[in-house]
Parts: sequence; structure tokens; C-alpha cells
Amino acid sequence: MKKSSILYISMAYLFALGACTPAAPTEADKPYLNQPKQEETANSTSMPTESLILASPTSNPAQTTQETAAPAAGKTDEATQTREVRSTASLPDPSRYTWQLVAGELNKPIGIVNAGDSSERLFVVLQRGVILILQDGVELNPPFLDIRERIGASGSEQGLLGLAFHPRYKENGYFYVNYTDLNGDTVVARYEVSADANLADPGSETILLQVDQPYPNHNGGDLAFGPDGYLYIALGDGGAGGDPEGRAQSLNTLLGKLLRIDVDGGEPYSVPADNPYASGGGLPEIWAYGLRNPWRISFDQLTGDLYIGDVGQNAWEEVDFLTAGNPGGVNFGWDYREGMHPYEGNPPAGTVLIEPVAEYDHGNGCSVTGGRVYRGSSLPEWQGVYLYGDYCSGLVWGLLKKPDGSWENGLLFETGMNISSFGQDEAGEVNLADRNGSIYRLSAK
Repeated sequence: MKKSSILYISMAYLFALGACTPAAPTEADKPYLNQPKQEETANSTSMPTESLILASPTSNPAQTTQETAAPAAGKTDEATQTREVRSTASLPDPSRYTWQLVAGELNKPIGIVNAGDSSERLFVVLQRGVILILQDGVELNPPFLDIRERIGASGSEQGLLGLAFHPRYKENGYFYVNYTDLNGDTVVARYEVSADANLADPGSETILLQVDQPYPNHNGGDLAFGPDGYLYIALGDGGAGGDPEGRAQSLNTLLGKLLRIDVDGGEPYSVPADNPYASGGGLPEIWAYGLRNPWRISFDQLTGDLYIGDVGQNAWEEVDFLTAGNPGGVNFGWDYREGMHPYEGNPPAGTVLIEPVAEYDHGNGCSVTGGRVYRGSSLPEWQGVYLYGDYCSGLVWGLLKKPDGSWENGLLFETGMNISSFGQDEAGEVNLADRNGSIYRLSAK
């Protein structure tokens, strides 16, 4: 990967810096994100500015130290409580910190999740179809779940791609996975823990959702419970290159979307009554659209704000953001736009597109890995910083929302890793997965 300068753009914050990135992995080594195929070619066209409206992703530009905290998981209309939110004033000096090894010699880790059950365990998702447990950095055997016989992984973007624990996991033992089956299609399923807290019951699978995948790439795959208690499902546009069938902008397919379902309201699920298309106009599960290949979504565990890392096409990677309480129905722009730039076609007049809060070009990587907002206690100077990275270059950036609603964005670490995921332990400390086989935690030197 050559040296190049990059523009980091936020809504009110613009600056450039140079970075040296290591050589990108071969196509066979890329796990899932931005695999160029013959169909993928630069396809930029001019876009009349009057045909669209570029909207801010924030609805509360004047942020103060008193913010609306995320409500407890559930489906109530109770007023959210206001509490003090600790956030650092600026990005910390990265030279005082390092990524400390937690565990190694793992087989393609691509997810790090905690169960929220006070057990202080980390659950690591292995792409080939295994979930293992790390207890105090030690891998427990046998693994928590092994469903390799159900996983289709003929392409490097396929496999076991997502994991989320029910907000009341400690009581009901439910957790949810997203994987590609033997036909290469997406499956979202529920499993249950067994009588042994360190072993799931592989025979307990209940399939919630199945989505046909037309191509082996751009599966998305992440799962996350929002502060509203609903399950959010990130799906890519179905693959090939350039979204040839226009799925991301179509409300008649689940591909290229962020879905929102109620796993407690019916079997196998129900649609929340306040989903934007619950009464028509689109598929009822759709909550947001215009996504290419969202690789890692996360909710700030304190504020409930949503962050999405959406992998770009040929030139730009982006981070999208919505404040807690957004009603959904938003359009993140693909494939009219790649990042903040025109890509293909002209949207209908008056179309509102949500701009990303950060982007970087392919001089500094090729596949964004969405991150986590630091909410731990051991590094108070990192409070409120969203850490995200790039799979190909191993660069890690920090993104911080300022009190006036603007954003500070800066390059912090050059890890040299193939960053496949970020995750948090129960204390809010941030961990990083290197697909080469290791888990690291952000720590002071």
C-alpha cells in the first residue's frame, strides 16, 4: 500500500494527515469486506445538487455535559433519564497507550462480544463457525458453540459473522447469531445456553430470518440490541460490485439495510409498530437503508447513539452516525454516493441523504471496520472516543463528538494488523480482533 494523504471530513471539522500503510493482504486473505471483482469499476457520475438534500446525522447539535442517556432495554414509552455524560475534551495522545495482547493462536477471530451477565467473560466469534470463551484471557475448552457443519464458507466474506446476547440473557439464556448457510444465504437464528453456563445447546436453534444472497460478498452480518431492546441486523447490498440491481435503494428487499425486529413480541419475531415501514411503503423490518456493506455496528452503551462502519467501493470508506431516538427511515446514500462523493446515478428530487461523519480514501486502507465508543473506567481520558479501524492497513482512528456538535477525527495507531472487529468487555474497555489470530485490549503503557 503506497503512502498517501487523506482528508478526514466531519460535519464541521476538516483536516488532512499523511500515513504509511503496510501492504494490503491478497484477495484470498480478505475476510469479507471490499473484495474487488471484475464487475467493480469506478463509476462516478455528476449529480445535480438540486436533486438531493444532504442532511446532518445529528438531531441535537448542541451537546452539553448533560445528555440523554440510553434508556434501559425494553419497549416502553417512559421518559429517558438525564444523566451526566463524561467525555474527554479532545483525543488523547496515542503515544501513551498500546494494544496489549489478551489471547493469541485463534482461528480467524472476527467478533468480540460480552454477555452482560456479570461473568466477565469475552465471547470470540471465529469466522468458520465457532464461538469460544475467554475467561481472564484463557480460552475455555470445549468452545461455547460449534456450528461449522451449518456454515457455508466457500467465499472469504462468508461464515459466522455476528453475535448478540439478549438484554436479559442472564434470565432467559438466549443469544442470536448471523451466518451464511451451506447455500451461501444469510440466516439469523436464536440459540440457548445449556445447563452448563460455558456451553450452548447446538440443538436449540430457532431460525428467525433467512435472506437469499445473490452473490458471495457483501453479506454484512452484524447484530446488536439497541437501547430500545430491539434487535438490529446489518445486511450488505448482496454483492457483486456497484450494486448492479439497485438493492440498497430499494425498499422491496432486505439487502443493503439495517433491520429492526422485536424478538420478544412473537415467534419467531414481530415488527415494532414504530418501524418506519410497518404500515407500508417498504418491507416492515427495514429501519434504515442505502448501505453497501455495513461491517460492524454499535450503540454507545451510555448515550444509545448508533455508529456504522460502511465499506466503500473503489475510493472511500465511511462512518455513519445517528443520535439515540432517531425514528429511522433514513437513507445513507449508497449507491448514489460513496462516502461524501457522487458515485452513480441521480436520486429523485428532494431525496434526503444522511452524510457520514467521517471518511477516508483508499490511500490509507480499503475496508473500514466499525468500532466502539470507549466507556470503561481504567482510561478516563478516552471517555466518549469512538475507535474504528481499517482491515487492510491496520490503522486505527479516534472520533469524538464535541460539545458544539462538530467532530474531531484523528489517526491514532498504526497496528499492522488485519483489524476484523472491535468489541467491549462488561466494564466498557475496548478490545480489537486481528483476524490473523489475536485479541488485544487498549491499555496504558
